[in-house]
Amino acid sequence: MDFKQLRYFIAIAEEKNITAAASRLHMSQPPLSMQLKQLEEELGVKLVERHGKSLSLTDKGNVLYKHALHLVNSLEEVKNEVTETAEGRRGKLSIGVNTLSVPGFSEWIKAFNTQYPQVMIKIVQNDSVHLSELVKNREIELAFVRLPLEHQGLVYQNLFNERFVFVSKTAAGGMTMEEMSSVPLILPSTEGLGSYNIIVDAFSKQGYQPSVIGECSDMKVLMDMVSAGIGATIVPQSVLELHSQLGLHVSQIPDASMTSSLGVIWLEQHFISAPGKHFLSLVEKSLKEGAS
Repeated sequence: MDFKQLRYFIAIAEEKNITAAASRLHMSQPPLSMQLKQLEEELGVKLVERHGKSLSLTDKGNVLYKHALHLVNSLEEVKNEVTETAEGRRGKLSIGVNTLSVPGFSEWIKAFNTQYPQVMIKIVQNDSVHLSELVKNREIELAFVRLPLEHQGLVYQNLFNERFVFVSKTAAGGMTMEEMSSVPLILPSTEGLGSYNIIVDAFSKQGYQPSVIGECSDMKVLMDMVSAGIGATIVPQSVLELHSQLGLHVSQIPDASMTSSLGVIWLEQHFISAPGKHFLSLVEKSLKEGAS
């Protein structure tokens, strides 16, 4: 078994089709099928189940895929650290972005692309918990996340804190926790995750129970639901920057404890690529200029 075979197997596992995997690897189908057969014979186990033209991994195949991904990514990391050229002006940068939005992110990407046009950028959007796992598994290098988040084994650099606001279709003025508790709410994120817990805990501390009628981690869908009058919501102030065209009404919440912390994480004791360092530097500079 060698790294070439592992790369072949990763493509097969992800494409779930020999033809598609061969196309992705820029090779013909028969040699790839032979590589898979040789790998199964060498290990003495069945790695895939065939369902017509599609494939699915066996439990043993899943184990191999997980370790193959880790090994190949680790090798790429070593190669990048040892052979990185042109002071980070070439290469790849993979970034995770929290579903609640990251204010200024598109401007950061544009500025980075202008300075380093030959760096390929991969962006993954998901909730903060999932993004932290992707960083730990080295599938992405950096991730913009929101607290609270268990970040053992990760470096967390806080970028800024912001207030939550009450958003509805009709004007409401300043909203107290008591008044909000009687309004049908669609909460961002999902139960058990950071933002959801911050909101519910804030109500609980003041002795109220929010009237939750739904949960939604997709901010566009959430804002569309509020715009349609299905319910109101409570989100970080910056989320509204991306949805101002909907004409929704915003009310401040007189509860300083209901805040959202945005930060960036990376793997502890981990070599950060030159593109990663450049991007972090760009973000820090942008935030300092915005604050001045």
